[in-house]
Amino acid sequence: MKLLFVMDPLARIQIAGDTTFALMLEAQARGHEIWFCEPRHLGLEHDRAVAACWSVTARPIPGDHYLLGPQGSQALDQFDAVFMRKDPPFDLDYYFATLLLERARGKTVLINDPRGLRESNEKLAVLNFPRLTPPMIVTREATRLRSFLAEQGGEMVVKPLDASGGFGVFHVRRGDPNTGAILEQATNLGRRWTLAQKYLPEVRAGDKRIVLCDGEPLCAVLRVPAPDDARGNLHVGARPMATTLDDRDLTIVRALGPKLRERGFFFVGLDVIGGWLTEINVTSPTGLRAIRNVGGPDIAKTSWEKIEKVRANS
Repeated sequence: MKLLFVMDPLARIQIAGDTTFALMLEAQARGHEIWFCEPRHLGLEHDRAVAACWSVTARPIPGDHYLLGPQGSQALDQFDAVFMRKDPPFDLDYYFATLLLERARGKTVLINDPRGLRESNEKLAVLNFPRLTPPMIVTREATRLRSFLAEQGGEMVVKPLDASGGFGVFHVRRGDPNTGAILEQATNLGRRWTLAQKYLPEVRAGDKRIVLCDGEPLCAVLRVPAPDDARGNLHVGARPMATTLDDRDLTIVRALGPKLRERGFFFVGLDVIGGWLTEINVTSPTGLRAIRNVGGPDIAKTSWEKIEKVRANS
């Protein structure tokens, strides 16, 4: 197959933990042709979606992990599949990129579906499954956040709606003299919507990332926060640990898997803390490398088996 990865600059990725790079390496090993561009390289020629992109050779060598061919304009319908793997923030540029990708609908396989990306905010999507989620609110008002803090027994987590990787996430405690400043920062003095969730103390034992591929669970990894941090994000110091799916995890997967597949979400990362669904990651979900690094299966291979099957049936 001929494949295009729309992603962040290749020079910036950390190959030891990057899921997109793992997918590229596996695609290359299977004999597929891989191409690369950033969202800013997308465009239209009349109504035909195009990309100013490069062929790329990926190699697992830190500091020398890719080799680009000459750049050229390619129509997206010339690719067997196009992967939208740009990391958040989901800003106006990201939104317009999904509209450009939309023009290739029906002409190639789009992973993940740009329509679904536009309509499913990663923080808010969990509210489609309220019985599986902890108590939460979305507001711009610091006074409402303070009252929610009291309702939840004096602890909560606040986070922005448009970021990722733990950026802007705060563990707020009653009595902390920094509470006012945190809420001002989180809401940008009432100009930014902020999500607040009940604090789940089980996070100290780990934030479980469950990787779904075409609606089915492939594997999971437990991300244990550093002693001086409340966040379970690996790139800020959380420690990956092997884990399994328990009955509650499987209940969540069974409830979400078919609906996510219907919306065109081929790769998804579910975040589960203490049996509660906290996020549905659909933009550029990670976890493949971390799972392999703690002795789990090489799910990049399993993923490609599914991708090849989807392409054959499309």
